[in-house]
Amino acid sequence: MLNLKSWLVAMGLSTFGLAAVAVDITGAGATFPYPIYAKWAEAYKKETGNGLNYQSIGSSGGIRQIRAKTVTFGATDAPLKGEELDKDGMVQFPAIIGGTVPVLNLEGFKPGELRISGTVLAEMFMGKITKWNDPKFAALNPGKNLPDQAITVVHRADGSGTTFNWTDYLAAVSKEWADTVGRGAAVKWPAASSVGGKGNEGVAANVTRVKGAIGYVEYAYVKKNNMNYMQVLNADGKYVSPDDLTFAAAAAGADWFSVPGMGVSMVNAKGANSWPISTASFILMYKDPTDKNLSQEALKFFDWSFKSGKQLAADLDYVALPDALTRQIRERVWSQIAK
Repeated sequence: MLNLKSWLVAMGLSTFGLAAVAVDITGAGATFPYPIYAKWAEAYKKETGNGLNYQSIGSSGGIRQIRAKTVTFGATDAPLKGEELDKDGMVQFPAIIGGTVPVLNLEGFKPGELRISGTVLAEMFMGKITKWNDPKFAALNPGKNLPDQAITVVHRADGSGTTFNWTDYLAAVSKEWADTVGRGAAVKWPAASSVGGKGNEGVAANVTRVKGAIGYVEYAYVKKNNMNYMQVLNADGKYVSPDDLTFAAAAAGADWFSVPGMGVSMVNAKGANSWPISTASFILMYKDPTDKNLSQEALKFFDWSFKSGKQLAADLDYVALPDALTRQIRERVWSQIAK
């Protein structure tokens, strides 16, 4: 049986004079930004009464969902190219910045105590370095009592923007990785001893479970699960730890509108304080949406998030976009979405 609002809408009548009815926006995709989207959604609902139903299913899933028009927006950490956006009739813009972090399960070491370079990371994930006391890794960690323990690589089992960011970095620092594995949301993992996990959640769970494991997750999952992580050698030859300051340093030089769809890569960014595996997470929306009202409601959510969600982002060690950039997004990107 139709309720009053549904009956009025069906009859094409005005709802003027009725109490405002809450709107639920739908989105799907990247697990990388899920912790901050959940926090934003909770605060936004308290303030406006409008909710966000976000499915944390991975970037590839988010792209499929928005292309199927089953959600108001898709979310991906692997940005679509300009020609794909044009073909689909979509716009793309960054919503938040964060970092992907190498995590490990190795007893006797504190978070950030061990150090690693991009080339050694690549050799571990290729299966060329198979023990934690390998001389190449030991040389980066002098004086550390590294165990003669096998390394198990934990990777994403689903199509993932976090994987895109991770493999984009490995391809940037290792020619062998670039030539044999490459970059992508899904790749063929070469290490013989490896296990897959679904979402950042699945990778975090497997690394926590498997002794001697190494994996990669967004930093919010490191904090949430109290995971061990390594410092990484950046492009300026400095070892840095992951946090909002080193992610912001990597993003500082990004020329967002130099690439169609704003899909700028921040991996291996210059700067003494830059975290080398930083990335933005992107939103996909149609220029001519099927439901224009829901599309505008989604923009209101992101507008609120850009203006009022900065502290929530900082609390989870994400980096909010600067005001100057969000103004440009409103003027140059959102203006293309039909009302």
